[in-house]
Amino acid sequence: MARYTGPSWKISRRLGYSILESGKELQKRPYAPGQHGQARKKISEYGLQLQEKQKLRHSYGITEKQFRRTYDRAAKLQGKQGENFIYLLESRLDNLVYRLGLANTRRQARQLVNHGHITVDGKRVDIPSYQVLPGQTISLREKSANLTVVKAAIEGTIHRPEFVSFDENTMTGTFVRLPERSEVFADIQENLIVEFYSR
Repeated sequence: MARYTGPSWKISRRLGYSILESGKELQKRPYAPGQHGQARKKISEYGLQLQEKQKLRHSYGITEKQFRRTYDRAAKLQGKQGENFIYLLESRLDNLVYRLGLANTRRQARQLVNHGHITVDGKRVDIPSYQVLPGQTISLREKSANLTVVKAAIEGTIHRPEFVSFDENTMTGTFVRLPERSEVFADIQENLIVEFYSR
């Protein structure tokens, strides 16, 4: 199945969660879309687990197959599977481009990577799912330094998480360390995702 390219606000309203992390989607109409959006019934335990999975999957904008493959990789690492899963998702190249403030959304970050504007340790990488290791540097290619969308994104960036650092003069960012669980997606209950896949 291809990656979802439809309206993200509709998904945010259906899940009751801002997948763009801005909160704008739910300000005007904080209920599910459609005729019966305001008359929602009680959700089952399975429904809650599925909803939690969909929140995280749509936040990163990846397919179910990629999502499940990453989950299975997290099972092979030491520590809590749910937390390892989020760490693997956070170390994706497209996500780190977004976290550094080079793009306004993860979709935009994915496009920057796909079009070859991003380098990792000086080498061009055009695979959005590329796993970046702590200590590696992410930067824009020289030809891409004057892109209008990138300049606008950098100017509009108010906050960067502590696990990344960015130098605006050289347009270079560093993945300093793996994030702590409290730094990303505090509203997500990853234990429900583990339960969903453990059925």
